[in-house]
Parts: sequence; structure tokens; C-alpha cells
Amino acid sequence: LGLCVSRASASVLNLNCCLVLLPMCRVLLAFLRGSQKVASRKTRRLLDKSKTFHVTCGVTICIFSVLHVAAHLVNALNFSENYSEDFLALNAANYRGEVSQLYLMSVLVPGLTGVIMVLVLFLMCTASTYAIRVSNYDIFWYTHNLFFVFYMLLMLHVSGGVLKYQTNLEEHPPGCFNPNKTLLENMTVPKAFEETFPDYTTEPFPEDLSVPEPFVQNNFMRICSEEPKFQSHFPETWFWISGPLCLYCVERLYRYIRSNKPVTITSVISHPSNVLEVRMMKDDFKARPGQYVILHCPRVSALESHPFTLTMCPTDTKATFGVHLKVVGDWTERFRDLLLLHSNQDTEILPIFQQRRYPKLYVDGPFGSPFEESLNYEVSLCVAGGIGVTPFASVLNTLLDGWKCYKLRRLYFIWVCRDVESFRWFADLLCMLHNKLWQENRPDYINIQLYLSQTDGIQKIIGEKYQALNSRLLIGRPRWKLLFDEIAKCNRRKTIGVFCCGPNKISKILHKLSNGSNSYGTRFEYNKESFS
Repeated sequence: LGLCVSRASASVLNLNCCLVLLPMCRVLLAFLRGSQKVASRKTRRLLDKSKTFHVTCGVTICIFSVLHVAAHLVNALNFSENYSEDFLALNAANYRGEVSQLYLMSVLVPGLTGVIMVLVLFLMCTASTYAIRVSNYDIFWYTHNLFFVFYMLLMLHVSGGVLKYQTNLEEHPPGCFNPNKTLLENMTVPKAFEETFPDYTTEPFPEDLSVPEPFVQNNFMRICSEEPKFQSHFPETWFWISGPLCLYCVERLYRYIRSNKPVTITSVISHPSNVLEVRMMKDDFKARPGQYVILHCPRVSALESHPFTLTMCPTDTKATFGVHLKVVGDWTERFRDLLLLHSNQDTEILPIFQQRRYPKLYVDGPFGSPFEESLNYEVSLCVAGGIGVTPFASVLNTLLDGWKCYKLRRLYFIWVCRDVESFRWFADLLCMLHNKLWQENRPDYINIQLYLSQTDGIQKIIGEKYQALNSRLLIGRPRWKLLFDEIAKCNRRKTIGVFCCGPNKISKILHKLSNGSNSYGTRFEYNKESFS
């Protein structure tokens, strides 16, 4: 039973170690998202679950690793107790009764690599918990990069050759009669039969003789022509992990070459509520609205990097692209201090002649996200919570440049913030888009609703500059059920894309409402931001 469980769990581990790398091939996922000919909308929506798929494979690896280790502990005991005197090549222990658990776990290659892999997997698993990722992301990042050590040990782990199979089945069928070599030299074959079975040497075996079927061929006992030969199983793990591992390594090499040249930072803007906007330029950089990039600043951290959604994409007329980042951790705090010339300045665009004081910044990407599909629906509902508005900012900037070339004909934009100052991050963008659509006689193209969950300092947004937004500012939280019913009533028998980037509580509510039914024949397809 121990061998069966260990072999079965090893097969499950091979499959999941193969699949767990595929969601991390971000360039491949971005290509599939951007190619409507290669992947349909349903297929592209499945890519939104790439992070969930990765986590599921990781949890499966942890569970079946424990099962695999437990089975091998049973095997170690069995190898010791069932020491074979006849087939010495099959023995893992040196002698019967040896305490082979310690021997197998500390001497043989599979044992050593197995122990180290369990320790590496334990570190990766514990550091991947939500509490550690939130409190100290560095621990999660560094321990997760131990996966390369894990895969190298995995390749060595299967090369020990503890389990073996027989190679000469025809010359030595299992269960055949194998007389002593000295007897074979001095006796004829019938003589061997006579001494072993004196009553049945010259006549066929009667039916009442209980002889296993492998012992008999044509009613006579089979005699082996040579000793059994055994050989270790060829490791199958190579077949499973070599392809995905090579694909991932090639992609990482491509990403390293692509992001090797630093970008040119054109301006840095400090927004209210600890939000920093960085605008950059890079040769031959192209991106679609909704995509994200990974920023790496060596002066902040030599190895650490973080993903940020593009809030401004390059176009045919301008090569500038930008990101908004909220200062909430050590990395963003150090990055902000390096970018800002004066720590006490508020909203200020630093002039280009001072850009030489900026640290080197490398950009890897862009990579795909679910929000690329927001322009491919006829009607889209975009819900943002706080800084979660960033993926929609690039969509709004794209619509500001021109909306007629996209399939989108109506956009519902819901933004929920705790303080009124947060709306100033993209207040100018919203006002410009609103005025543009009014001038083009399409005021119904976008429906803007701003919700302020806390009423402190509400008077600060009042002003002629944001007059178009003041009438759309509501106090409290959205009544999601009524909102969905109203949208469904105005868009009967249509498919509406629902996009959310915000707290999990809002996401769960929207997901539940999207899966619900309505009396208007309207279908809601839910999409959620999830960095891979």
C-alpha cells in the first residue's frame, strides 16, 4: 500500500509541478488576452483565474507532498522488515531489521533532496499566507523565489533509482523454478524436476495440483534460464516539468532583455492621500488600456519589484505613460523619498531639467489584465474602490483620445472613496471626458457616480472647477441591488461586462449579483482585477 500511495501521489505532484508554472508565464497570458483570433472571450475570461489556478496547484502540491512523505516513511519500514535474501538488488536496506528510516532519509539522494524540498516547500507555503504578504511582502517575495531550488532538487530527487523493475522477463518469468547453479551443471532438467517434485516428473501435472499459473507452461513447470536482472525506473518527472520550466526560463530571459534599459522619468506628481503619480517614456513601449507593468528600482531594492496598473497608455501622438501608486509600505515609501525632491511638497510637477536626480527605474511589461475587455463590451459597468480606480483611469484616458473606434457604447463608472480628497486624483480627467462627450452630443455615453462613504470635509470638493462632478457626488454606499436592476432595465437582453477593482467585500457582492437572474433578460459577466 505504501508503494501504491507514494507512486500515485508522485504522479499528482508531477502534474501540478508542471501546471503551477504556466500561470506565471505573463507574456504568454498577455499574448492570449490581446489576440481575439487565438482566444475567444470565454477563453480570455478563464485567464482571469490564472492566480486562483496557481494557488490551487500550490495547495495541491503541499497536500500531496505530505501524503508522499508519509507513504515513504511506511516504505522505509517495509524495506527494512521485508529484506529479500533471494533478490539482493531490490533491497533498499543493507540488512534485515536495519533502522532504514534514518538511512534512507539522510544518506540516499532521494532522502536528502526530499528533506530539503519539504523544508523549501514549508517556507514557500507559510510565507504565502495573507497575513505575511500584507505585513511583510519582502518575506513572501524572497521565499517564493526558492521555487528554482525546489525544481533543481526535484530533478535530483527522481534520479536515486530506489524502485526497480525486472528487465529479463522472458528469460526469468516471475515465479518460475530457479534450481541451484551447481545442480544445473550436474543434472539434466528432468532430474531437477525429479528431486523437487518426485511424484510428477514424467507426467503432466494433474488438475488437482495447486500450482500458480505463472509456474506452468503447457502443463509443465517452467525453468529459468538465467538469474533475474533489475534496473531502476527511468525518471518521468523530466517529461512533466522540463517543458513548462524551459518555457518559463525563456520568458524570464526575454523579459530581462526587454526591461534592461531604464525608462526616462518625465514628471512626478504628489497627489492627496499619499498617492504618487509617475510619468515615464520608453522607446518602442506599447500598451493597451487596462494592462499593468512591474517597476524595479535598484536603489530601493536590488531584487524586489512590484506591479502597478497603467493609468496612462502611450498613443500615436504621445509616448508618455504613467502609473499611480499609493504609499502604503516600505518599498513605496523609499521610492517616494527618492523621487520627490522635497518631502513637504504637495501637488507639484517637477520640471524636466531636474530629472537627472531621479533614480534609475526599470519597467517590465506590459502584462494583461481583465480590464482590457472593458472596451470590448457594448455596455460596461466599472466599479472602483479607492486606489482601485487606476485600471479604469487608462480606459478613461483612451476614451478621451477617441471612443468611436471601440465597441463600447455606454459606460457606467462607479467610484467609492472614504475621503473627498481622493476624487481629486482623476477629477480633471473625469471633467475633461464629461465636457468632450457633451460637445459631441453624447452625454449618455458615460454615467458617472461618485460615492463618499465618510462625510468629513465634504465642503472641500465644492468649486467651479469640478462643478460637473459635484452633481454626481452621493453620500453613503451604493445600493447595489437597485443599481443592477436599473442597469438591467435600461439595457434589456444585452450582455454587460462588470469590472471591479476594490475591497473584497464589494467584489463578493458584485460577483453574487452578476450571477443572479433578472426579469429583463440582461446578462452580467463578472471580471475582477487579480495581479499574477
